[in-house]
Amino acid sequence: MNTILRKQFLSHVAQTSPSPILVEVARAEGSFFYTPEGKRYYDLVAGVSVSNVGHANPAVVRAVQEQAARYMHVMVYGELVESPQVEYAARIASLLPGALESVYFVNSGAEAVEGALKLAKRFTGRTEMISMRRAYHGSTHGAMSMMGAPEGEEWKEPFRPLLPDVQAIEFNDFGALQRITRRTACVLAEPVQGEAGVRPPQPGYLEALRRRCDEVGALLVFDEIQTGLGRTGAMFASLRYGVTPDIVCLAKAFGGGMPLGAFVSRHEIMDTLQHDPALGHITTFGGHPVCCAAGLAALNYLLENRIVETVEAKGALYEELLADHPAVREIRRSGLLLAVELGDSAKLYRIMELFKQAGILSDWFLYCDTAFRISPPLTISEEEVRESAALIRECLDRL
Repeated sequence: MNTILRKQFLSHVAQTSPSPILVEVARAEGSFFYTPEGKRYYDLVAGVSVSNVGHANPAVVRAVQEQAARYMHVMVYGELVESPQVEYAARIASLLPGALESVYFVNSGAEAVEGALKLAKRFTGRTEMISMRRAYHGSTHGAMSMMGAPEGEEWKEPFRPLLPDVQAIEFNDFGALQRITRRTACVLAEPVQGEAGVRPPQPGYLEALRRRCDEVGALLVFDEIQTGLGRTGAMFASLRYGVTPDIVCLAKAFGGGMPLGAFVSRHEIMDTLQHDPALGHITTFGGHPVCCAAGLAALNYLLENRIVETVEAKGALYEELLADHPAVREIRRSGLLLAVELGDSAKLYRIMELFKQAGILSDWFLYCDTAFRISPPLTISEEEVRESAALIRECLDRL
């Protein structure tokens, strides 16, 4: 790595932890990125489920270049008619279940969650909000408030006071659903818990959650920021599991590699942001035309090449190739979102170093430092799955 660049990175780019990975990226393509020295890394994180169509996808690059040449930012969101926003909103609405047809574009997943929480309180007139234990929804004040307690206290406590009237229940606990009452404005849930270490729903759980919300008039909000756009083997996890929320939050792969988020609902709910007061949510760069052009191009690439139809088989192949290794305790999976459980944090930290040496980028989970993540671009080939799994096994052999 360029020594001067490394020093500048550590001096001027604010850090999130004392120990960044510190691998310099020169370029990226498909399932790989490369250092200036030419070392190739398998990207098994994909920007945390962002780069679903692979790095430097020509269709996305072309869309970005063409839109940037036409116009970029013109006016704050929601005032002017900009074709990338309109076309992308219509396309997304046509794919989402039920009457989820009103798309509010924002900048990020955290802002999508913030907007969804405000919308739920505005529509219901209630204040209580319920999340799930070991949930992660973002680091802004409102989103952080919904980090599931008590596990989230490590991150929440230094920043209190946060939002009041928030509680967390256990994901997949049917009995805990009775804590959702007529005081509850909304329940915020990931259909598959990501940072808990990939925890899919138990059969019938999401249906029971939907019924309980209906019984007491609470809104059900799905955080599909990681699971949306094909990651679980369906375009949206709500389609895979057959449960339609009242509001869905999208980001990460939604921007095709560019920063973009949205919260989507039916008009009856979303239209309440227009009055009492008007401008109930405002964003300057939300729905940036270049980002929308990139997101639409990525979505069209997934559809035209039937990529999502291949996801389940690729995820199952990873599971087949790794599950029998003696170091692997368990593999939890939904589509191409996998947690490979080692059962020991020391082994996990050791394998991160071995991965780095072998040319693999992976990481662990916020609430689970005993399992490593496999969430490559959805475009990864069968050959690349087999080759990367072989490299993983070599690293596991060295534990």
